[in-house]
Amino acid sequence: MKRKQFIKNAALTAAGSMVMPYILPTGRLFAASGTRRAGHVVVCLFAGGVRNTESMGKADGNLMRNTLNGTESISADIAPGVTQLPMLASTPLQNEATLFKEFRYAEGPTGHYNAHAAAMTGVYSDQSIQLKQPPPFPTIFEYYRKHNSPTNNALNAWWVSNSLGPYPFLNYSSYEGYGAAYGANMIQPDAFFSQANSLGNPVSFAQSEKAKCDMMRDFANGQFKVPQQAISSGIVNSPADAERLQTFLNRTMTDIRNGVFPQNPWGVTPYMTGDMKNIYLGIEVLKEFKPELTVINMTDIDIGHFDYTKYVNAIGIADYAMYKLWQAIKADDVLKNDTVLIVVPEHGRNELPNSVVDAYGRKALDHNNDAKSREIFCLLAGTGIKHNTVIGLDNQNNGIGQSIDLVPTIANILGFDTDIPGGLLNGRVLNEAYS
Repeated sequence: MKRKQFIKNAALTAAGSMVMPYILPTGRLFAASGTRRAGHVVVCLFAGGVRNTESMGKADGNLMRNTLNGTESISADIAPGVTQLPMLASTPLQNEATLFKEFRYAEGPTGHYNAHAAAMTGVYSDQSIQLKQPPPFPTIFEYYRKHNSPTNNALNAWWVSNSLGPYPFLNYSSYEGYGAAYGANMIQPDAFFSQANSLGNPVSFAQSEKAKCDMMRDFANGQFKVPQQAISSGIVNSPADAERLQTFLNRTMTDIRNGVFPQNPWGVTPYMTGDMKNIYLGIEVLKEFKPELTVINMTDIDIGHFDYTKYVNAIGIADYAMYKLWQAIKADDVLKNDTVLIVVPEHGRNELPNSVVDAYGRKALDHNNDAKSREIFCLLAGTGIKHNTVIGLDNQNNGIGQSIDLVPTIANILGFDTDIPGGLLNGRVLNEAYS
């Protein structure tokens, strides 16, 4: 790399370091002993609190036309204020997928962090879980990085997260024997776009060039301390991976600033929403690194606390963005025949509305632990997954499948479920989805 370009890249790094992903140690301690069903898993947490009444129940018409079968039009009483986005293909994703339409977030407070944590750790939480602290049980990233093949590295695990609230803390846990050394690379697209667009020209480092080089080296060594026992076990950063990641980040920041990534590349909404940004940069990560494990969340639907009409619109936007993700997977020569996509909300919303009325006279919805707030759906598509299959209730009228089944299912797909220590996971593999 030429000296001038290196200095320019260093400037971009300094300006954008708040939103850069964590670069973590490569390598793992154990080789997986299971057989893989697919080489890649992408999880889309269709989050923010989606009530089955509006999604699976189609109470207002089919708001998720890119996901769900059905020609139901938007109902007359909900039409004012609602913009239905176009379908991206002739048939929805359900035709290529297995849909668990009566999934459950069965236990724990119906709060966003609690429910995210259940989906990403495979363990239901209680009231004692603390916001803005790592969860007490290992995340799927830690299981993957510790128990999967030792030939792969941290570039194979990504957490593409909303930048607000506690979501970044779901990268890794405080559980003994796991922790930061086994977390994922993380990027926060909304903040990434905001800072990239606010940067001016790179500052000049005519002086103290060594200090700036040291800064880049420290950044490449990670945004948090790696436990000494991990270092002594031979887990170290790969300089080649750090350079590759840094090149990607610098290029992405520059492209955003120069308009290569337009503010609204899909052109179906007045502006690019936070959920669209998460999917958009998640797709860029998939294109560049072909990670084996990627989790992307979307949370704009949480507007449902204050505005029912915007909540309905947010469901439609999330549906559109999620199908863009599916299209990107199918268009990639590496991913298209070797990937499972999993789409699932973190929890639902209450059956009865609150007292907040929007501009169209519609009452908003909270999520306060009632039965409806525990009803969600789960869709799986891709390699080895049954097509056009719907799974509903069992003989006791209970939903089939729970949030805590995601982690063992992902581990099973990637072939390391039998390597996870006994007693940590209470969920099961969603075998009904496999052909």
